[in-house]
Amino acid sequence: MAAGEGVKLIGYWASPYALRVEWALKLKGIEYEYIDEDLSNKSALLLQCNPVHKKIPVFVHDGKPVAESLVIIEYVDEVWKEKYPLLPRDPFERAKARFWAKFVDEKCVPALLATFTKQGEEQEKSAKEAQEILKTLESGLEGKPFFGGETIGFVDISAAWIEIWTKINEEIVNIKLVDEKTMPLLCVWFQHVLENPIVKECLPPREKLVEHIKGFHSRLMTAST
Repeated sequence: MAAGEGVKLIGYWASPYALRVEWALKLKGIEYEYIDEDLSNKSALLLQCNPVHKKIPVFVHDGKPVAESLVIIEYVDEVWKEKYPLLPRDPFERAKARFWAKFVDEKCVPALLATFTKQGEEQEKSAKEAQEILKTLESGLEGKPFFGGETIGFVDISAAWIEIWTKINEEIVNIKLVDEKTMPLLCVWFQHVLENPIVKECLPPREKLVEHIKGFHSRLMTAST
């Protein structure tokens, strides 16, 4: 069976985790069917393909489902080895890439969520912690254009979405996290990744995303009162 046949991605248009997988597939030039999930009324297909977590994204290849965005990207990189490698071939460099991708999910994401969902002194404290974590992420670049070296790789597509979602949240809650003065390398890196034509074409419409995130904040505020 030719590469690209029997390939589906179950995602959600505003999900950065589904976006990661789309970036991987596009960079590798793999054709796939995209299925946009209604998260308020989850489909039988999603529940069948991911009965454990019942979440997107789910990648389906020849009828076999793979869940969790980072796991999916590694699977795609392994199956289509000859097309635009995302993970380094060197075992040590590959381990480092996995470390930083995990750092994004386990450290950066919780810190950003805490900052954008708190208020007052708690928000200020969370913002300082988030900035320190982002500076730590910046150190992982080690002076290279991308985490993957000279080309966009595993960590780059795992983390680049942070810039878009963070900027929108900054505007909504009126707080600044990503600062060009304190994180110049990270800001330049964000720009380099997101200006890539393949990466750029997958981005959701900004205005639609803004309204979506505003709705999230509105529901959060309602729930807290």
